This record gives sequence, C-alpha cells and structure tokens, in this order.
Amino acid sequence: QVSLVESGGGLAQTGSSLKLSCAASGTRFKDRAMGWFRQTPGKEREFVAAINWRDEATYYAESVKGRFTISRENAKNTVYLQMDSVEPEDTAVYYCAARPVLLGWARGKSDYSYWGRGTQVTVSS
Repeated sequence: QVSLVESGGGLAQTGSSLKLSCAASGTRFKDRAMGWFRQTPGKEREFVAAINWRDEATYYAESVKGRFTISRENAKNTVYLQMDSVEPEDTAVYYCAARPVLLGWARGKSDYSYWGRGTQVTVSS
C-alpha cells in the first residue's frame, strides 16, 4: 500500500514559479514510476509529467514541456514538480500518482494504482 500527500500549491501570478511536492509512504517508492496529473472542473484528469523508476527518464505533456520539470528524491520518498513560467491555463488541482512496482511510466490515469488527494494551483493573470 502507498499513501501520497501533495503540498506546495497555492496562488501564483502569471510568469512566476511554484514547486509541488509529493511525499510517499509505504513500500518500494524507488521501484515505482511516478506521475503528476491535473484536473479542472468538468474536465477529465490529464497527464502532466512522469518519471521512471529505473533510469529516472522524464516525460511531459506538450502543454508543459519546457516549463515544468519532474524530479524525484528516493532518499526522501518524494517526487517534485517544478512549475516555471506558469500561465492561467495551468490553474487546476494537481495530483500525484504511483505506478505498480517495476513498471515504466505511463500516460493514462488508469495505469496508476495510487493517488494523492491533490493540491490546488491557481494562476492569476
């Protein structure tokens, strides 16, 4: 079982930066690919970024590529999402998610076994 808790959300101005954190408890964090998703009211939860467990390769949605950076710190069981040059379109609840152990990254939300409760990010213009 894995428990995920996101933090770091809040209000930001267009063009500024935020850093989200996701602290994981449970077993084998280092063996799990991790992802970030986001959701706005009335819309499907969408993929934002993912990081592999083996080689820490990273993957991004086109809408955030070049602005967001996902990273992990296995010693702290934590995954991060550095959000730079944020835009009003980035306003959403951001969720952290964990894949089953020893599987690579994935883009689909149904491919993730564990989810946090989310953290709100609001970007003002």
